[in-house]
Amino acid sequence: MIYDVLIFGAGPAGLTAGIYTARAGLNTAIIESSAPGGQASITPDIQNYPGIDSIAGFMLTQNMMNQCQKFGATFFYDQPKNVILNGSIKVCETNYNGNIEAKTVIIASGAHSRKLGLEREDKLLGKGISYCATCDGGFYKGKTVAVVGGGDTAVEDAMYLLNFAKKVYLIHRRDQLRAKGTMAERLLKSNVEPIWNSQITSLNGQDRLESISIYNKLNNDTTELPVDGVFVAVGQTPSSSIFDVEKDDNGYIIADERTLKTNIDGVFVAGDVRQKDLRQIVTATSDGAIAANQVFIHLSNN
Repeated sequence: MIYDVLIFGAGPAGLTAGIYTARAGLNTAIIESSAPGGQASITPDIQNYPGIDSIAGFMLTQNMMNQCQKFGATFFYDQPKNVILNGSIKVCETNYNGNIEAKTVIIASGAHSRKLGLEREDKLLGKGISYCATCDGGFYKGKTVAVVGGGDTAVEDAMYLLNFAKKVYLIHRRDQLRAKGTMAERLLKSNVEPIWNSQITSLNGQDRLESISIYNKLNNDTTELPVDGVFVAVGQTPSSSIFDVEKDDNGYIIADERTLKTNIDGVFVAGDVRQKDLRQIVTATSDGAIAANQVFIHLSNN
């Protein structure tokens, strides 16, 4: 079977694209390698989505997925092994479902958390190292934790962890937050203790994390801080390595700003995986709608 469109990723961008293409009568396939919803699904409280005062990210993305299914989109939960985008028929080779073929593609694969790059970081994953405060915060009730980063996500994570931990540090390599607005103001007035101009140089402990070594670049001192957990929030890396399309130096996919077309005919991009200034749920859904409309135009013209 050859689908009209194959969408990579079931986050807000991919799900919105799926709603639009399936509702337009296009035979739509969506492939997702993990849980639907992407990063948005693990956000506990979304307060900036238009028309909704407050909603859990899981509920919002679940509603999107239900809409996709209602309009007839087909979901594949599988890992793409190889993607061939050149030619009139695009091919995705998968681990379990063989080859999935489509006339057009929307890349909405999102981005994943960036690591600290420290020795034993992978070994201590789930044993004191986490990249998702909302996923793992409940395991640290009454414990001491540190958040690494200074952007919006780091601030949100630190504030969230105050609900569980007895002590929360925020470690940032600069002397002020990159996060702006009310969230930054709330953090600076909260019980979160910032550690400025510093970075973690080692993760200490045998079977699980027991402490971290922190280097202060102003005085060149290294100190050891006992912690039970470290939550890493130092940015994201686009999930784009499998796609042979034009990208910037950071791996984000380059596309026409108006049409979201990539440099390959019949291939479009939406959401956090593409090169752009603002990555929010609302911009992801906007991308998804635009890419879906362009798919419809492309198929109509061909």
